[in-house]
Amino acid sequence: MSRAQSRAGSTAPFANVPVYVVALLLTVIVLVPIGFVVLGGFRTTGQIAADPVGLPDPWVRHNYVSVLTSSAFWRQLGNSMIVAAIATGLVVSVSAMAAYPLSRMQFRGREALFVFFTFGLLFPVAVAALPLYLLLRQLGLLESLLGVALPEAAFAIPITIIILRPFMRAIPAELEDAAAMDGCGRFGFFLLVLVPLSQPALVTVTILSVITSWNNFILPLLVLTDPSKWTLPLGVAQYSSEHSADTAAILAFTTLSMVPALLFFLAAQRRIVGGLSGAVKG
Repeated sequence: MSRAQSRAGSTAPFANVPVYVVALLLTVIVLVPIGFVVLGGFRTTGQIAADPVGLPDPWVRHNYVSVLTSSAFWRQLGNSMIVAAIATGLVVSVSAMAAYPLSRMQFRGREALFVFFTFGLLFPVAVAALPLYLLLRQLGLLESLLGVALPEAAFAIPITIIILRPFMRAIPAELEDAAAMDGCGRFGFFLLVLVPLSQPALVTVTILSVITSWNNFILPLLVLTDPSKWTLPLGVAQYSSEHSADTAAILAFTTLSMVPALLFFLAAQRRIVGGLSGAVKG
């Protein structure tokens, strides 16, 4: 082995040190606020006021117990699950059917139609709040979980199509030709071949849709005023205003409201990375 090769081999283990340092710093930036919120729920408001960054001493479970025994928390949890399920089902099914012709069919205006979908990324929910409210009122969807789920699905469809299109385009055309020779039509190919092969991307957009719906605050605030229909983001805001003097209780409620989405994301993060990398390669 030459001297240059031995020198390169000795420095190779340190080549990725800057990347690891940056990753560690980002991890700390993300985890420290979450840790503060979680541990704050095990403290009293007096302890937090005396030492904001201290550890619980003693550990107090009353804050979490009072939230878990509250019927309002479980009702809001159920409402969030219903909205997320409806919105995700609509997003994945509609986007998959739209991405199929945009990725594998040749027709006039295909790229213009795709650009039209991408324009949906430029319009946040807040910009469309007033016309959306008037439309939902005319449709009789105010004070309805469906009135929250439908707009959430509509605003999530553009980014979902952008993720699915390159993934579906990367599937070999020979498979479509073979399916056609076996008597499989376009819809049969979509349902029996394309959807199973696109499972990594479909799982990715499903996870992203669930998390986005779970954390959405503006649409439930716009549509829902009945406390029995509130989702968890609205419940956190209301709980914070009602218990403004009890910081520890607010931190406990906030922690429990983000636990389902956080656990769901941690369990599925590998599928997200796999689906997005496949879409980028496509």
